[in-house]
Amino acid sequence: MTATPPELHGPADLRPLTALRFLAAAWVVVYAFWPDLDVGVLPHAVAKGYLGVEVFFVLSGFILCHVYLEAFGMRRSDYGGFLWARLARVYPLHLFTLFGVMALGLAATVAGMSLNASVLDWASLPANLAMVHAWGLAPEAAFNHPSWSISAEWFAYLTFPLFAAVAWRMRDRPWIALGITAAFIPAIYLVFQALAGFPLTQATIQWGALRIVPCFAYGCALYLLYRRAPMARPAALAAVSALALAASAALNAPDALIVVLAGLMILGLAGIPNGRAGIMASAPAVYLGEISYSVYMVCIPVKLVAVNVAARLTGAGEAGLWWPVWLALVLTVPVVAAGTYHLVERPARGWLRARRPGRARAASPTANSPAEGFQGSKTIV
Repeated sequence: MTATPPELHGPADLRPLTALRFLAAAWVVVYAFWPDLDVGVLPHAVAKGYLGVEVFFVLSGFILCHVYLEAFGMRRSDYGGFLWARLARVYPLHLFTLFGVMALGLAATVAGMSLNASVLDWASLPANLAMVHAWGLAPEAAFNHPSWSISAEWFAYLTFPLFAAVAWRMRDRPWIALGITAAFIPAIYLVFQALAGFPLTQATIQWGALRIVPCFAYGCALYLLYRRAPMARPAALAAVSALALAASAALNAPDALIVVLAGLMILGLAGIPNGRAGIMASAPAVYLGEISYSVYMVCIPVKLVAVNVAARLTGAGEAGLWWPVWLALVLTVPVVAAGTYHLVERPARGWLRARRPGRARAASPTANSPAEGFQGSKTIV
């Protein structure tokens, strides 16, 4: 006899987690732009900015389980519809930024500007188009390099039935699942570093698909604990975890510890009712979270253009930019992202979803589960 799954106690709309997406993206943006600032120090908290991607990966496992676990676990899922929804969510903006960087590279070449040859590595184009360039199938980190994480996400989407099957079997033992996945993170990090000679958390093109696995599994396990019962003091857990994460990053703690703390912060934020989440559930914070995918994807194209233009106009050259100029450029990223969100990402997603193959015949993959179309419940990077 199959156990009846517990009634979900939380909202489908996890607004604090939507807001967290922007904070993770902002961490990556500051990390990417910091070398262009005229300052002689690199704070550890900034140097750890690449871990913003790990935050996205943990969020992705948590949110996809929040939306789809019951349907997959009870074999009521529409795998084709699930993949089409995921494709509609990530592919249009990936394609737009891919061709955008390609256009910038060609324009720079025609203008006689120096350009890293790998930016326009045409041999890497097929893998980028197929979103498999983080699977070791692209010879170079070409075009819009941050999109490697979208390729890693695509790997997780394709294999989600496996993650869901394991999570569903462990649904009555969430603490065991959490302990196993939390221990798996430092274990795989140590093994990978010993074999590859560099940290897994800094892998992109060659090992990006592997990089998402421990974080995604950890996010799934965290969700099992979330769905089991309401937490007594979620706000305290979120606050303590966030402070510990910030301190750990500032003290250059091991990446595995920071990732585990990020997961606990996510668990705490998910348990806070929207009405009590304060600024993390405010309309501006949620909006920034909704455009966070665009923030992440336009970061490097904006940097390529804005930094070069600013350096020429100010005469900074390679010395770095004066901090007010640098800050203005960083703040340009969410402005551009808002444009791509409203002009590209959102309309293209709606257009593709309306044209899902077999839409008239297939049932919704999320029947009797949190609304699949709700923006606040979705995390993709």
